[in-house]
Amino acid sequence: MLEEKLKEAIIGELKRQAANRPQALKVEGSAEELIVNGKIDLADLVMVIAGSVAGGP
Repeated sequence: MLEEKLKEAIIGELKRQAANRPQALKVEGSAEELIVNGKIDLADLVMVIAGSVAGGP
């Protein structure tokens, strides 16, 4: 259960970042494998992961 929530949170955040900055980040793939090319805002990614672990939205 926790692993699935973490996967969803990470994928969702990376896709959100890619949608906001398509020139800087490209994300392709599925829940099992991702291809990520570009810059990732680690602070935002960490906040989403921490929120997922803590039970946040």
